[in-house]
Amino acid sequence: MTNQRVRDARNGGAEPDSASLGSLPLLNKERIWNAADFTGVNVALAIATWAFLVGGFTALLVGFQQGVAAMIIGNAIGLCFMILASVVASQRYGVEQYTLLRPVFGVVGVGVLVFTVILITEMGWSSLLAIMVGRAVTQVSNSAFGADLGPESLLVTLFALVAIVVSWWILSRGPVTIGRFNKFIAPGLLIVTLFLMVYLVLNTSIDTLFTAAPLAPFDDDRLNFMLAVEFNAGVGVSWYPVMGSLARLTRSPKAALWPAYGGLLIATLVAQIVGMAAALTLGDSDPTVWMLPFGGPVLGAFILIFIAFANVTSSSSIVYSTVLAIRQASGNLLSRVRWAWLCAAFFVLPALLTFFPGFMYDKFMLFVTLSGAFLSAMCGAIIADYFVLRRQRVSLRDLYRPGRESAYHFSGGVNWAGMVAVVVGAAFYLWIYNPITLDTHPLFSYTTASLPAAVVGGVVYFVLATLLYKRRGIGDFVPGAPVAEASTVLGEKA
Repeated sequence: MTNQRVRDARNGGAEPDSASLGSLPLLNKERIWNAADFTGVNVALAIATWAFLVGGFTALLVGFQQGVAAMIIGNAIGLCFMILASVVASQRYGVEQYTLLRPVFGVVGVGVLVFTVILITEMGWSSLLAIMVGRAVTQVSNSAFGADLGPESLLVTLFALVAIVVSWWILSRGPVTIGRFNKFIAPGLLIVTLFLMVYLVLNTSIDTLFTAAPLAPFDDDRLNFMLAVEFNAGVGVSWYPVMGSLARLTRSPKAALWPAYGGLLIATLVAQIVGMAAALTLGDSDPTVWMLPFGGPVLGAFILIFIAFANVTSSSSIVYSTVLAIRQASGNLLSRVRWAWLCAAFFVLPALLTFFPGFMYDKFMLFVTLSGAFLSAMCGAIIADYFVLRRQRVSLRDLYRPGRESAYHFSGGVNWAGMVAVVVGAAFYLWIYNPITLDTHPLFSYTTASLPAAVVGGVVYFVLATLLYKRRGIGDFVPGAPVAEASTVLGEKA
């Protein structure tokens, strides 16, 4: 295969489209991020106004000390099985994570999940990030011009739409451009967040912080704490749609695993703790409200604008893998659509949602926990498939063979073991904890809901995949030949 044919194949057979990098395995020379680069990407993703918002929402349920514990436990749990399900295989094979899901769910099954769970999750996050930009700029405008525009005003929507346009511009130029922006954004975000933490310590007594009451707790203290843990676990696992497709751009496992886990965990916790502390002492969970009085009219405005721009780069990063997944999951339908146009199509619904900023804020916790129910179950099934049944061996050739020629075709392109595992795992989550009614099973007070959902999803997958496919020699579950190099599959020398 010639170099030109390789490039064309990466673009679904269409004209070269370097912005997307396509779905075929990346060669070593195409992996552009070292550990420092990937850490910067993850820090820039983790520290945005949504992270401060998570801290603020945690303050609704618990006080400072319990809040810190809940955020550490929740994020550590969610990130752990999220990274095992996304980063490890994508880094090893250089393949974007949704192509690697074909052995778990089948080609058609992946398409179903991409156009439902993944698409809804990422569109929700994209609209929320854009709305937060709109709120931030509106707050600065109010301070600068003495206006009194509310958090649901038309100006919020206007600036949110501007943020979406800028996000599209960055995204349409691909991960290289995203990485370049993050090299500048990540250090700035660290400085801003550390400054906010120092300012908080100097201007708030420890006693005041430790004795501050949660903003809107329930009567049961244990329930409040576990709800806070579960909310943060949902935040941790919500990184799943993003990380695998970004991790394949790293040069080694060490450049992927620890920067992903440590970068997301530490940076998220720092920002969330600042957001929670500010919410407890200033009485508002919305960072776009408390940052101006917190930092003063000039400095607070600068910080708010800077973090608002970081939201734009965060949106670009999280949408990259989703748009790539849409292209691959659609088969030939969208393979020839230019990357920039496909990115623009993704942002249509988030743009419409910006006209309802109050609704998106009010349903933030519900959105995070409901998406976490399905993503947790997905992660459990993926871990059981890749680490237990396949022992980290995947046939690259079969990932790309069409129809029945692929070992991963299963039944009509669907691995029913994977699909059932997701449904059962999510149902078990909602049985333990219903985020709509807030009804909980006694088990929830000891295990949360995300972790059991992942375990149940994994166990169901293992049992069904063994009975339906592995025992019948379907699905290439038995490890065979050594892992093929990407360059061999592509017909090139690395």
